[in-house]
Amino acid sequence: MQSDLLLVTVALWGISFLAALVDRGGRVGRAAIVLGCGFGLATSLVGLRHPVAAYSLGINLSDTPVQFHLDSAGCWLLLFGLIPAFFASALSTAAHSAAARRHWLAGFALTLLGTLGVFGFQDAMSFLIAWEVMSVGGAVMILGEGISEHPGGPILFMLSLLEVGAVAILLALLLLGGHTGSFAFAGFAAPQIVSTRSTFVLGLLLLFGFGAKLGVLPFYEWFPAAYGSGSGATGVIFSGIVLNAAFYALSRAALQWLPHAGTWAVSFAIIMVIAGVLTAILAIFNAFQEEDWRRMLSLSSAENASVAIAVLGASLLFLGSGLPGPAALAWMVCLLHLAGHSLSKSTLFLAADGVYSVNGSYTIRQTGLLRNTSFFFGIGALFATMSLAALPPQAGFVSEWYVFQSLFQGMQVNLVAAKLTIALAAAGLALVVAVALATFAKLFGIGLLGNGHTRPAHLSPARCGSVFFLGLCVLGLAVGMPWWMQALGQGSLSLFGVNAAAQMKDGWLLVPLSGKFAFISPTKMIVAGPLLAILPISIFLISKRAFRFRRVPVWSGGRREDARRIATTSLAFSNALRTFYGFIYGPTHNLEREYDHGPYFVKRLIFNQEVAPIFGPYLFAPLTRWVRAAADRVSILQSGYLNFYNALIGMLLVLILGLALFYQ
Repeated sequence: MQSDLLLVTVALWGISFLAALVDRGGRVGRAAIVLGCGFGLATSLVGLRHPVAAYSLGINLSDTPVQFHLDSAGCWLLLFGLIPAFFASALSTAAHSAAARRHWLAGFALTLLGTLGVFGFQDAMSFLIAWEVMSVGGAVMILGEGISEHPGGPILFMLSLLEVGAVAILLALLLLGGHTGSFAFAGFAAPQIVSTRSTFVLGLLLLFGFGAKLGVLPFYEWFPAAYGSGSGATGVIFSGIVLNAAFYALSRAALQWLPHAGTWAVSFAIIMVIAGVLTAILAIFNAFQEEDWRRMLSLSSAENASVAIAVLGASLLFLGSGLPGPAALAWMVCLLHLAGHSLSKSTLFLAADGVYSVNGSYTIRQTGLLRNTSFFFGIGALFATMSLAALPPQAGFVSEWYVFQSLFQGMQVNLVAAKLTIALAAAGLALVVAVALATFAKLFGIGLLGNGHTRPAHLSPARCGSVFFLGLCVLGLAVGMPWWMQALGQGSLSLFGVNAAAQMKDGWLLVPLSGKFAFISPTKMIVAGPLLAILPISIFLISKRAFRFRRVPVWSGGRREDARRIATTSLAFSNALRTFYGFIYGPTHNLEREYDHGPYFVKRLIFNQEVAPIFGPYLFAPLTRWVRAAADRVSILQSGYLNFYNALIGMLLVLILGLALFYQ
């Protein structure tokens, strides 16, 4: 049954791609992609309930049969990536022209086909093809929308970094294939590989390659520019199903292809934890300073992916210490964390498109949108914001609680270096959680509340309903966590020999392998919360009858000021943290003066304050200069002189003849 659903899904996405190229109205392509997402959801649900073995597609690549298989982890991440993708495809891009929407649909279909291949292909060649299709599809989506005036630079920067990662993945797969004698993933079994220095290099290549898509440092710097060139609907795909596919590929490589014991394996795991924590810190600090919905949410996506990478590294450390239980717990936490992230982040990206449709801009500023739009839109956005800020009882709170409970298991590790790494990781992630709370307080408080519109904001019922439904899904994931996570039990058992899902709940309680250590219960919290709220709500209603509310101007030193002029801006909200952590931000201040009638009469002052990028000027800029210098020198090959080309051909013939004589 799953194979039939999968075939229909692929056929519909393929039809959507072709229809987007020829159908000017774009209705056929849009309908096909929405239906394809629906069948993809059905495929994932069937795979979670009834796992099936891999099946062959009947073709070979490089003498390797192409097989497809969705395991429980793949079905889980695909499911929570496709739920928001369904709504993004139904609502479509924020671009206004029909041509832009068609181009976006074509890129969307390519991206979905690529991600499906990343989740399911079981050999190196077809996997690399799917990986590249996924990257190209994302570029086509942004370029096709035309929302940004100059998207070429950010997209070229994104593709160049992703191609660097793809080369690293190619090298890693070639090393694995050369060692095992097969390019089928089934042959990349970890027991066949001994932990050596080459294994450490192999692990770094995999982290480097897959990390380019996940935003591991220094790659997270392509996120804000690329996301900021597209719509919120594109951000839904990038932060949802694409991010999930990249993490799935990394987790499969780390857990199934690499050894877990030995000095070099443990060293790689420590590097993974450190890289994840440092990236999470830098990404969320930069997200807090952003003043654009898409750029802020993109850096938050890099932060959440990095948290999952750090926990995956902890899982490898537990395996290296012979602790399959905590290792399985950490692996499960990664999947739960990314599931909640996909739903909540996609909700806010769709809300960002709603803000754009009303204000004509993605800038985070006080508009009072929630006072003048649908109540359901506000509820959905609030639930998603609470989740990303790790506030109870949302899914983000559950996953963050599990993250720390997993790291607290580090006390069982017998290696001092591993134990110290896990302890420092917990401290670093605590800082990340604190800044994330401030970040999303800023996003919701300034971006949706405050003074602003005095007339109703007309958001479509479809958008309000989508944001509301996805927000409810975030809450439903948390409330039903004791039951949802059971779908991952078989995957945990096959990977670690331990059914961690059965040990992560005790009735309605969520526990970290044992209820004696700690527990929470979002399910009970959602029942008890409204009951506990009866008393304060009653007091509020009684006091509302007894006392009249008065609206007075904001206190401004005793002077009457325009409320809009002195309103809190996103820069003012985040400036204190920027000043305190100036050694991280390296803020730049530029002041320009325009004069009128001589140098003594200032006409206008132009002040600009920015956060200096860390890797751009010190890593990417020197590499860019080196590539351009090399290109200038090689450009002689395009001189156009026939004699020069004849001389090159002659030298090539002499070289070939010399090699032939040498080897004889």
